Amino acid sequence: MKLFETIRNIWKIEDLKSRIVTTLGFLLIYRLGSFIVLPGIDPTQLSALKSQTRDGVLGLLDMFSGGAFSNASIFALGIMPYISASIVIQLMGIAVPYFQKLQREGESGRRKINQITRYLTVLILVVQAPGYLANLASQSSAAIVQAGWFFNISSVIILTAGTMFVMWLGERITDKGLGNGISLLIMIGIIARLPQSLFAEFVSRMEAASGSGGLVMLLIEIVVLFFIFVGSILLVQGTRRIPVQYAKRIVGNKQYGGVRQYIPLKVNAAGVMPIIFAQAIMFIPVTFAGFVDSETATGFASIFANFTGFWYNFIFALMIIAFTYFYTAITINPTQMAEDMKRNGGFIPGIKPGKKTVEYLDSIMSKITLPGSVFLALVAIMPAFAMIAGVDQGFAHFFGGTSLLILVGVVLDTLQQIESHLLMRHYDGLLKSGRITGRAGVSASAI
Repeated sequence: MKLFETIRNIWKIEDLKSRIVTTLGFLLIYRLGSFIVLPGIDPTQLSALKSQTRDGVLGLLDMFSGGAFSNASIFALGIMPYISASIVIQLMGIAVPYFQKLQREGESGRRKINQITRYLTVLILVVQAPGYLANLASQSSAAIVQAGWFFNISSVIILTAGTMFVMWLGERITDKGLGNGISLLIMIGIIARLPQSLFAEFVSRMEAASGSGGLVMLLIEIVVLFFIFVGSILLVQGTRRIPVQYAKRIVGNKQYGGVRQYIPLKVNAAGVMPIIFAQAIMFIPVTFAGFVDSETATGFASIFANFTGFWYNFIFALMIIAFTYFYTAITINPTQMAEDMKRNGGFIPGIKPGKKTVEYLDSIMSKITLPGSVFLALVAIMPAFAMIAGVDQGFAHFFGGTSLLILVGVVLDTLQQIESHLLMRHYDGLLKSGRITGRAGVSASAI
């Protein structure tokens, strides 16, 4: 079979085999660390914290950390503080001239930006760690064996060091392993919750088989999940190819140009970032309302506390569409693309170089971004429909949202790297039909 032949070919390439083993080793260290409980914590008394992290924003944080949050682990804060710092630095690169200058300085500027991102991560951790300990004390005070200033200070230091170590693991995977390390750590945390969520859904269907369809309904859910997964792959890989004709040039005895190439414009150039931005804003009202339950909230707070409500998901979807246009506008620069084409003697057939080319590219991006943003919004609110249909809340998260798009994007990126290694050494790729397309153009540091 072609699959086994491909696996044998992968194992023949020493560099690729070494990278895969290194990646698996680092991921194993990360998973083991998520079960190491903070010193001074009784893990048998964490039932209230585990109950709190079954849904809502804390449920998402627990999913991204692979259960480390609810385990009161040394990796409890996970990699999300680093992701938050990366997003802040990206936004500052749009508005602050100093960061714009660093972005134009190449490798030295990138190193400086990474250093600033790490400092900002530590600052975020110093704020988040005491908040995590305060929440732990309010939810599971019996779990803290001996509360006091020494426990608080030492725990803040350990939580901060734990996240920095996770960040270091991610960077080592990127350098020595396979794929983007930060994204892989998030993905492995999400996947770690899948067996537990699937088993919980199986149990719930079996306990109420007569009224919920039993195994038949579970199979229908898995089929629907498969089609959503395929649709997400099409969303990530979808492109509109723009033909570019390069004029013939003769320099010395060599001929340049005279060929037609294509510019692939992505349907979803913004990736998962619009969902992250919109979700962060949607949780702000709930935060100021004191993380109220949808059953006890009233008025304005009840809209944002009810994750399956119409207005919550309607506003959420509109914000995702708006952020998709915003993020696409700041990542895709039609003016720069037109200038590069003109500088290299290229033009779009039927379109005049210069201003007309900029307007044409901007028009194409606007047209393909609309269906991409609408589908992205539908994927984001799909878990709400799943919960309304009676799917267990933990399993419903896999029907869409940030978790599904992260899984799709990271898997495609990793397979693309394996494909490149195979083709570089004249082996058949993973697919017969052609190369795998990853999430090129999406910042790896921000998922």
